[in-house]
Amino acid sequence: MTRHYWSLGYRLPPFLAIPLFGDRQRFGLEKNENDPDWLEWQEFVQVFYQKTQKQGVGKIVNDAGYGILRFVDLNGKKVLEVGPGSLPHRRFWNGKPVYYEVLDIRQEFIDQSLQVLARESFPATSHLCSSPDFPLEAESVDVILSFYSLEHLSPLDEYVKELKRILRPGGLLVGGIPCEGGLAWGAGRFFTSRPFILRNSGINPDKIYCWEHPNFAKDILQVVESHFKLLRTRFWPFHFPLIDLNLICSFIALKEKR
Repeated sequence: MTRHYWSLGYRLPPFLAIPLFGDRQRFGLEKNENDPDWLEWQEFVQVFYQKTQKQGVGKIVNDAGYGILRFVDLNGKKVLEVGPGSLPHRRFWNGKPVYYEVLDIRQEFIDQSLQVLARESFPATSHLCSSPDFPLEAESVDVILSFYSLEHLSPLDEYVKELKRILRPGGLLVGGIPCEGGLAWGAGRFFTSRPFILRNSGINPDKIYCWEHPNFAKDILQVVESHFKLLRTRFWPFHFPLIDLNLICSFIALKEKR
């Protein structure tokens, strides 16, 4: 039975919730590809991630999610990663995959991951894809990695169904998500990434939050659990399974054998 996850943060009165999670009532969850803020965001996003996610506090937070890889045996496995970036979790790997596939919506992120894999002589292929219709055969991979990507994918249920289709029975979906919609995540954003965006761009963050992160953590966990068996969840920095108190939730989920 799927558990019901809950968080308070986004339920705050609008004058408090909007600076933390965006104005979802006004801007909706579906991005406008021609919106000036969205167009500027496409040019700005690499700088944003490099300055806020790849160093300092942002790196510490992200690494907390990658730690769950220590509980997954990748040795001899065929792995697919959705949203690989520069494979910042490489040092957390337990074992060496026999083959690695990467899939992303942006070619520059694919190029980054392929460079890392080439340096270590991993056999690899890539897929550029922007819809829940992945160019991979059913039941063709042993492990799917998805760190900090499920919060971006819409429609979420369709993407998770596609991950399940590709994964072999007995295979694992391993990932991490921000505790989006929770008090701690919203407060952290208010004091870190929000000032950075306002200081370094003309982008309205109340719009971008809605379009970049359409899925709250509670919804992601419920959708994953509706299609997979959750074997392990890890919340950080506190170990209590409460979205509002934590910044990151990582998980290992099993595609059960028929």
